[in-house]
This record gives sequence, structure tokens and C-alpha cells, in this order.
Amino acid sequence: MRKLSLWLRARPLVGDSGIATFMLLVHLGELDEGKPSIGMPAWLYVVAGVLLTVPLAVRRIWPVPSAYVALLGMAIMSVVNTGPGSTVALIAPCMMIYTLVACEGRRIAALYTALTGAFYLARLFTGGQREGNLAELIFVQVLFFVMLAGFCWVLGEFIGARRAYHAEVERRLRNLEFERDQQARIAVAEERNRIAREIHDVLAHSVSVMVTQADGAGYALRSNPDLAERALQAIGSTGREALGELRSLLGVLRDSDEQDPGRIPQPTAADLSDLVNRVRGLGLAVSMELTGDFAGLPTRIGLSVYRIVQESLTNVLKHGGTGTTASVRVDNDGQRIEIEVLDDGIRKEPSGLASGGNGIIGMRERAAVYGGTLEAGPRPEGGWRVHAVLPLDPGAQPGASAEKGR
Repeated sequence: MRKLSLWLRARPLVGDSGIATFMLLVHLGELDEGKPSIGMPAWLYVVAGVLLTVPLAVRRIWPVPSAYVALLGMAIMSVVNTGPGSTVALIAPCMMIYTLVACEGRRIAALYTALTGAFYLARLFTGGQREGNLAELIFVQVLFFVMLAGFCWVLGEFIGARRAYHAEVERRLRNLEFERDQQARIAVAEERNRIAREIHDVLAHSVSVMVTQADGAGYALRSNPDLAERALQAIGSTGREALGELRSLLGVLRDSDEQDPGRIPQPTAADLSDLVNRVRGLGLAVSMELTGDFAGLPTRIGLSVYRIVQESLTNVLKHGGTGTTASVRVDNDGQRIEIEVLDDGIRKEPSGLASGGNGIIGMRERAAVYGGTLEAGPRPEGGWRVHAVLPLDPGAQPGASAEKGR
């Protein structure tokens, strides 16, 4: 039933056409086999019925024009007809009152309600409505019309407010989605710029000097040993200077509460076992499966593997909840490294954006730098899955990372 309601809501012309057809059949059914007892010519009765009912089919597409076409049909039935009248002559305009209140607002609906009431009361002065006490008849008719029109008005107010609320919610959701996408793009750009600045400011100059000195030392090793020795000394001093600059930079970036992290060497993929053991010590049940050789990986790729697993397990600790279990699988087949971190926890709140390169965006960038891909998102059976592939081919081009916002 709900699916049918949603289907009809998405196609207003279909449902309203059915209502219009039904109302027209009811109106024509009141014809007394074409006899003049209806108080007006049969053809005019049919024309009035068409004017009353056909606009109902397009009342939500053109509410104001269709409402006044129906009002014209009611005017014909009220002024020309001297017979008992038609039920549709009142129901159709009242449906238009509801439509105007819900779609167009109170001002135009109030004018239309007043005109409808005027034509309805005009029936009292036709031949078919003069029997009995006129004052009592007017009171009953006015009361009936006020109750019917008031019900349509209140219903229109309720539906109109509901539609406005849903439209506002949808607008805000679209704005939030757009803002989230913009923030993600900004975070990615900032992360790339930060990495580029670090590499340029800390390493580029020093490494260039070291390469130049190393080339000079190679040429002068036999012909001028003293010059080669000075070049090697310059390489050593430049390397120590670069190392000091890196330590200073990391000292600014790292948490001040961390216990002397400067003495800890950069981790690699070979340190994954130690990482998992530390996470187990924090109370998270983690299983790990390593396939292939990780000791001989390039330092930069080994560090990225380590950081992706570390960030994934950190997110499990933060968002998995009590009793969560996780599994880590890292496979090196010589062509690529495949990382998969699974957990069965329940995420209570999204964390798709994070500052400073942390979170999913940071993992995406680490994978993309080496031509890899990264996918992160909820599992159908519950929990979370992070899957990354880092190619070992040095000629691989950066690939697109997929992210399903956490």
C-alpha cells in the first residue's frame, strides 16, 4: 500500500485523473434518462459536469486556472439549474479549496472560498430550493457549507505545512551533501599541499645537495681523494641537517603528550605484528593474516601499508563499540599489496572527514600517491570494511580512490 501511495504521489496526474473520471460518472449518473426534471437542458448539465470534474485531473499542476474553471461549472449549476442540483457541484469546488490552500496559500484560497460560498447560497433562490422555511434553510445550508469548507481548509493547511517541511528538509539535505563534498575536496587539497610543502621544504634542497656531492665524490674518488673526502663530509653534514629539520617538523606536528616519539624509527610493513599486539593490549580482539614478504618493501610503501592498517584499527577502537572484533589481512603477491581490515562493530556516528590527513581521507591520499585504490564503507552483514590495493610496479599511475562516507 505504501509503495502504491509513493507511486501515485510521484505521478499526480494519474491519481487525479481517476478522481475526475469517477466524479464525472457520478454527475452523469444523476441524469434522469435525459428528462428535463434536472431543471436545465441535458447538454448544459453535461457541459457543467465537464467544467466541474475535468479540472480535477490537473488541479496540482495548474491549481488556480483549474479551480476557476470548476467554479464556472458550479456557477452554471447554481444559477441556471432549477432542479434538485448535483452533489458534484459542491464537492468539486471544495476539493479545489483544499488544493489552493495546500499549494497556493491562504489569500487566493480565501477569495475562492468566498466565491464558492456565494454560488452555493445562490441555489437557495432557485426553484428547487425554495420549499420550507427560508431562514431555517439558509442557516442549515450556511452551516453545512462552513463545516465542509472548513474541513477542506484545515486539511489543506496540514498537507501544505507537511509538504513545506519535507521540501525544507530535502533542501537542507542537499545543501549538507554539497557542503560535505566541498569539505572533502578542500581536505584533499589541503592534505596534498601539506605533503608537497613538507617534501619540498625538508627534503628537496638537502637531497639535491647530497646527490650533487655524491656525483662529485664518485668522479674525484681516484683522481682527487681529498676532494672526494670533503664531498662525503658535505653529504654527511647535509644528511644530518635534513634529519634535524625533519625531527623539528615532526616535533611541531606530533602530540605533546606522546612519550619521546622522536627516538622511535619510522614503522614499516614488517612492524604490523607489533601494531596488532599493541591494539590487542588495548582490549580489541584482532586476528591477522600476512602473506608474502614484507621485509624488503620500499620504505615509503611499507610506511603507507602500516599507516593504513593503523588508521583502520584506530577507527575500530573509536567507533566499533564494546565487544567488537576485527581481522587484518595483508597479502603481497609481488605485483601488488592488498590490505583488508574487517570488523563487526556498530558505527554510532559518521567520521568521513578528519583534519590533518587522518581518517578515510588520509588513507585515500596515502593509497593514491602510489597509484593505489582504497574503499571504505559498511558491510552488508554489519560492521565496517577497509580495502586497499597498492601496486608495486613503479610505473603505475595514480588511481581513483573510492570512498563511501563513514
